[in-house]
Amino acid sequence: MSNNKVPNKSLHKAKKSKMDEFYTQLSDIEKELKHYKNHFKDKVVYCNCDDPRVSNFFHYFSYNFEKLGLKRLITTCYKNQNSDLFSQNDSEQAIMLEYNGDKNGNNIPDVDEIGVVELKGDGDFRSKESIELLKQADIVVTNPPFSLFREYLTQLMEYKKHFVLIGNKNAITYKEIFRLIKENNMWVGNTPMSTDMLFDVPEDFAKELVTTKKQGSGYKIVDGVVKGRAQAVWFTNMDIAKRHEDLILFKSYKPEEYSTYDNYDAINVDKTKEIPFDYKDVMGVPITFIDKYNPEQFDILGMSASAGYDEEIVGIPFLGDKDARPLINGKNIYARVFIKNKRL
Repeated sequence: MSNNKVPNKSLHKAKKSKMDEFYTQLSDIEKELKHYKNHFKDKVVYCNCDDPRVSNFFHYFSYNFEKLGLKRLITTCYKNQNSDLFSQNDSEQAIMLEYNGDKNGNNIPDVDEIGVVELKGDGDFRSKESIELLKQADIVVTNPPFSLFREYLTQLMEYKKHFVLIGNKNAITYKEIFRLIKENNMWVGNTPMSTDMLFDVPEDFAKELVTTKKQGSGYKIVDGVVKGRAQAVWFTNMDIAKRHEDLILFKSYKPEEYSTYDNYDAINVDKTKEIPFDYKDVMGVPITFIDKYNPEQFDILGMSASAGYDEEIVGIPFLGDKDARPLINGKNIYARVFIKNKRL
């Protein structure tokens, strides 16, 4: 292979690393976290995928420390030897910032009130130092790298931590992630999945987005600043009021309006708002249904998202021969979540 060519695997990795350089806007953090105020009282909050010197998560929690009644705030960032994960690409030293509240009465996190500790390791969330800090935390709040989301979430579940995280919407279709949703160990946060989330990006990546992507799709320009756009959604395992709100159903089931799958004993529902209120058997709904899911109203039986059949994930019998994706008249459609109305 000539030196000016890069393997597809390397290109894919580079693309994912770029996506990991999306930094959450303060406005989006404020809109989501205002619904968790009761959870934060007397708690240690850990933001372990943030450069604390520029992190809007650190800004939010430090400036609202007393209002939320926090016990302690810890943030760590990755030592940036390569321009990919966690930081603003200008640090050669992994650090931890610790804030224990206002000391001089001005209700502002002053520099001399913030403890700065240089980490011995690289600050990766998988490092021993980071794991020891994780053990001390009650709640983890951050925007972890999308490319490591499965591994990151697995660690949080292993250490039984509460969390509020930003992830890619497509993560719902990952087996490991969907299993957590199905078993009611994780759900979508308060911000609707349809919300257009924009992110701050490094200057060089902003130029790349403008050159290679379409405005309105890969990026948007807000007040002259290029903002990265991603298919992002909040995930949490902490209870919020939205989770107990009924989805209002208004359509009655008429067989001629709902197709039946070729390979599953279930009807297809193209839009969440079209779920019939009087159908008691299995329905296949878009993954956006997760945004409206109330476990007191519906049972999630499984999901079909790929050509391969996995009985544990799909959750209902497969009646086809090969392609396990939902088929209607031989044509496959988008991923579907299989549900039943618990109240019928």
